[in-house]
Amino acid sequence: MGGYFRILAAIPGFFLSSFILMLLWGAIASKTGLDKINYPMAMLVTITLWLAVAPLAAVRRHEWFGRHWH
Repeated sequence: MGGYFRILAAIPGFFLSSFILMLLWGAIASKTGLDKINYPMAMLVTITLWLAVAPLAAVRRHEWFGRHWH
C-alpha cells in the first residue's frame, strides 16, 4: 500500500520536473543554437530519464539499507 502512495506523491514532481526542464532547455537552446522544446516534449524527456534512473535508484536503495549487502 505504501508504494501506491509514493507513486501518487511523485506525480506533482514529474510535472514540475518537466516544467523546469523546459525552462532550462530554453535557456541553453538560445545560447547554443538548439531548437527549443515545448512542454509535451519536456514531459517525454522527463519520463524517459525517470524510467532509466528508477531501477538504478531502487538497486542503490536496497544496497544502502543492507538488504542485498555483500
